[in-house]
Amino acid sequence: MDTDRLENNVRTSHPSQSAARLAMLAAAVLWSTSGLFAKAPLFAEWPADARGGLLAFWRSTFAALVLLPLIRRPRWRRGLVPLGVAFAGMNITYLTAMSLSTAANAIWLQSTAPGWVFLIGVFLLREPVVGRDLVPLIFAMAGVGTILGFELQDKIHLDVLFGAASGICYATVVVSMRSLRGEDSAWVVALGHVATVVVLLPWVVGQGVWPSPEQLLVLAGFGIFQMAIPYVLLLRALRTIHSQEAAVIGLVEPVLMPLWVFLVWREIPAWWTAAGAAMILAGLLLRYVVLERWYNPVMAKGKIHADP
Repeated sequence: MDTDRLENNVRTSHPSQSAARLAMLAAAVLWSTSGLFAKAPLFAEWPADARGGLLAFWRSTFAALVLLPLIRRPRWRRGLVPLGVAFAGMNITYLTAMSLSTAANAIWLQSTAPGWVFLIGVFLLREPVVGRDLVPLIFAMAGVGTILGFELQDKIHLDVLFGAASGICYATVVVSMRSLRGEDSAWVVALGHVATVVVLLPWVVGQGVWPSPEQLLVLAGFGIFQMAIPYVLLLRALRTIHSQEAAVIGLVEPVLMPLWVFLVWREIPAWWTAAGAAMILAGLLLRYVVLERWYNPVMAKGKIHADP
């Protein structure tokens, strides 16, 4: 077997379930470093209202530069369009939310994604409703309601709206990547980053804010280690595990990220953010740990196949 054929087989093979879960876990740990980059004092001189978009542009620029040379099997599919739009939206809304608010607020509002994945699956993809999938949705609504209720007492805060929007965008990215799991990982992820760069380029030029050499070095690490590598791992994991399971394993990110930010930059989230986050996390753990362990043995005993 020649080298090209061997590489193609390795690239398109499906990892085992354990390997897929480890890949998703590694992606989540790398994602959790986003607050360390976005909250770095090095970028404090950038205007707060523009910082999120600027960070999103440069992070995607460096991620795309790393991924583009790795593309081996580019192929156009209609599913790449919603992926590109959602990917750009996720980058912009998430980093804008983090720039205007605490890291905990931004990440936990984005972590409502499993609920949105459920709604997208039911109403757009016409997937059957599984009763236990309603559990994380109810808890997520309670958690987000708690955060929004306190954050929006006096006026509408754009950071909260951007955070909530990032959850919808992230859910769309996960569902889209699941449908494209057979494609070249580098091609799919690079396209999302290129879409972000194209959308933001005219705005960035208009801002006239350019990074220093030191900032460029940090931004390169942001794009490569926090974005490019994790999304390749995500797409590889989605070849074996379902998008819902991937979203749940991804909860390692919102648990770790505020911790890193506190340890390094001493940022402390509001108590209502912690309370809302606890509700979101409790609902997901109840659904995918408690109910899943109870449900599968019961189904096996009755010789009935559980829902995937």
